[in-house]
Amino acid sequence: MSEVKLENGFIRIGERCNVAGSRKFLRLIKEGKYEEALTLARKQVEDGAQVIDINMDDGMLDAVKEMTTFLNLIASEPDIARVPVMIDSSKWEVIERGLMCVQGKSIVNSISLKEGEAVFLQRATRIRRLGAAAVVMAFDEKGQADTYERKIEICARAYRLLTEQADFPPQNIIFDPNVLAIATGIEEHNGYGLEFIRATEWIKNNLPVAKVSGGVSNLSFSFRGNNYLREAMHSVFLWHAVRKGMDMGIVNPSTTILYEDIDPSFRSLLEDVVLARRPEATEELTVYAQELQQPAPATTAGENREAWREAPVSERLEYALIKGLGDYLETDLAEALQQYPRAVDIIDGPLMSGMNKVGTLFGEGQLFLPQVVKTARTMKKAVAILQPAIEAAQAGTAPAKAGKVLFATVKGDVHDIGKNIVSIVLICNNYEVIDLGVMVPAEDILRKAIEEKPDLICLSGLITPSLEEMAHVADEMQKAGLTIPLMIGGATTSKLHTALKIATHYDYPVIHVMDASLSPVVASKLLHPDTRDAYIAELNSEYEALRTKKDTEKHTLVPLAMARANRLKPAPYQPVVPAQQGVHVIPRIPIEDVIPYINWIYFFSAWKLKGRFAETAALHDCKGCQSSWLESFPKEEQTKAAEALRLYQDARELLEQLVNEQADYCKAVYGFFPANSEGDSILLQDTAIHTLRQQEETPVGIYKSLSDYIAPLSGSTVDYIGLFTVTGGFGADVLKQQFEAEGDSYKVMLLQTLTDRLAEAASEYLHEKVRKEYWGYAPDESLAISDLFKAKYQGIRPAVGFPSLPDQWLNFTIDHILDMSRIGVELTENGAMKPAASVSGLYIAHPEADYFLTGRIDREQLSDYARRRGLSEAEAQKLLGKYCC
Repeated sequence: MSEVKLENGFIRIGERCNVAGSRKFLRLIKEGKYEEALTLARKQVEDGAQVIDINMDDGMLDAVKEMTTFLNLIASEPDIARVPVMIDSSKWEVIERGLMCVQGKSIVNSISLKEGEAVFLQRATRIRRLGAAAVVMAFDEKGQADTYERKIEICARAYRLLTEQADFPPQNIIFDPNVLAIATGIEEHNGYGLEFIRATEWIKNNLPVAKVSGGVSNLSFSFRGNNYLREAMHSVFLWHAVRKGMDMGIVNPSTTILYEDIDPSFRSLLEDVVLARRPEATEELTVYAQELQQPAPATTAGENREAWREAPVSERLEYALIKGLGDYLETDLAEALQQYPRAVDIIDGPLMSGMNKVGTLFGEGQLFLPQVVKTARTMKKAVAILQPAIEAAQAGTAPAKAGKVLFATVKGDVHDIGKNIVSIVLICNNYEVIDLGVMVPAEDILRKAIEEKPDLICLSGLITPSLEEMAHVADEMQKAGLTIPLMIGGATTSKLHTALKIATHYDYPVIHVMDASLSPVVASKLLHPDTRDAYIAELNSEYEALRTKKDTEKHTLVPLAMARANRLKPAPYQPVVPAQQGVHVIPRIPIEDVIPYINWIYFFSAWKLKGRFAETAALHDCKGCQSSWLESFPKEEQTKAAEALRLYQDARELLEQLVNEQADYCKAVYGFFPANSEGDSILLQDTAIHTLRQQEETPVGIYKSLSDYIAPLSGSTVDYIGLFTVTGGFGADVLKQQFEAEGDSYKVMLLQTLTDRLAEAASEYLHEKVRKEYWGYAPDESLAISDLFKAKYQGIRPAVGFPSLPDQWLNFTIDHILDMSRIGVELTENGAMKPAASVSGLYIAHPEADYFLTGRIDREQLSDYARRRGLSEAEAQKLLGKYCC
């Protein structure tokens, strides 16, 4: 299950698996058509839902049975189970039984004070013990809160009870201050939207780290049947509510109308209604609704090309930046040089105006990452064209920048895609960026910081040991007497870890940023004198609250002895002897053989395009199919869909280039060996793979380790295990350097994201070969590639650095056995692989083997693991990072 982070922005909770709100879902459940019902859930995830709300409360259904059945079905669907579920019911029995079906963290919707404090605390305690978060309704013994005063009174009381008497983690409290219908014709209802927004702001300011959610569709109930008006009203409401702190909401993820795309006069009228600015606005909206026609689809760049070419040159340049179009730059810049006194005035004027608009639109979600990267490429090209004129005129200083930012991926880590995304976003917001690259030691970062005097230092890392290295850099910055704010980002980082382990080393601001779109916002707050002090004070207060909570937090971990006593005990089976044994090298896997195994969902996700946009991969070159696909989107989503289609076409062209050039990017080394388990370790040859065991309390009382799937040494069965390393980026640096020399940051990003996907695709391709031929334990397997993505095959291939094998140093063990250098893969001192587009892991063949999360472990298991690995406890702590203690 993926972790949902509020740093990622507003969280969309899918609403379509609710029998009370979806007639189709209700019908499917009544008829027992669960596969079709799962399709509804899957579509919501594809459309961008980060949580799925599930409600089975209907008088004609056995809600307990249907809830548990559906949750168990979801658990077997990896593409749905990767997001958390919200168990939604007014019946406590349904909630409790549902909680016992889910793995990982879920959300209860909801509890309230309606039945008094005793029942409220009893249920909250049960939810806490089962590891879930809870939606708390603004509802008490007197009824539902419909005024600002009642909302904050109930929420404050509930917060106090939960934190002081139920020991409920405040970060797991989600308040719903009641989104109620507005514009009903009843005067008292006119302020319901505004009252919710005001209550949201109060909660965020007064109830530390609590979250705010709401059922957004309730707001527009008066206009049911007019979907465009309803979605537009939701967009306006969310635009204001999110800015006051609303964290999440129950919405239809596939029908979002952008705030900026709403006609300004209509938008103003909606704001009058939502914010209760004018009493007559409701009547005006009713009249408007009767006349409202849905807007025509947005014209594409090709359709309005002639129109924009007729605009003044300043507008043409701005448009070219926003659209990432470089075809006319030389012509337009030559014309601009005749109109502007100096070449730098063109940069400071229309070009920076376009860049600033791109930064703003991306931050608001109106533009998408591929467009932003193309904008950066266009800006580089424009500056290169103007450079001779600037030098000839001896123009002096360059246009003023918003600030200077120093970037580095820390020592021992080679991953830089995330860093590159953030740097491009900052460039588009007029920041000067100095990028030191990857594997940068602390001394080099400090030396460059002293030389360049940046306004901000940004550290990035993907692997767990990088967390320790970031803390080391912060410590060295403190010793050197630096006062520069430090920004932290990367897949393994978190706000909690930053507060606990990095910020404590440095007396000046240390900020965790997960979403690239937030980086210019954070930078602006830090660097602007009017906002800096207040932002730092808010940050320090938040970090202190996180530290305090961590000190008092009680994790429900079972003792290690108990976890081992209740290990998974798979049914006995006779292991298949591998057809090939020992180590084998594949010096070149043809890219054309790998392409069908690319999971395009993750490619588009890297470009911040989620949901249905990955469907473009199924359209191939069928123009009619592409047109029909674009038309299938809501009109307000068609621009984004067209951008996804262009991105996919660019990716296919680059892949075709690699195929034609017979690039040997994809290589593999693998091997199969006799093995047995001993406790939590897997013994093979002259070494061992040491694994961790789950300790977080589970509803079923079973605690897994990967070693459970290997026959024990104490028995008479000889088992087997496979090891592998696959790369999809061997030699790709040559082409990357060519693109960099051409100033084409878009193609650099495209190449990096594609080689990452090629590595994963080659891993999928090889695993299929292993099952059917090289090991041969499933010779008759006949699965579609879509089924491979759902892991419907026998066995597993857990990868190093992922939840069941979090120790990055296991790569040294795999390298010792396989010798990764045979395929050009090297290891950094922290176990990261170069090229970065590489994957390593294990092959386990047991029919019952499945993927699982290790979760947190206690100090006893950390010490035991360190002993087995021959490490100090401090080294083990560095390797396991967030998983420990």
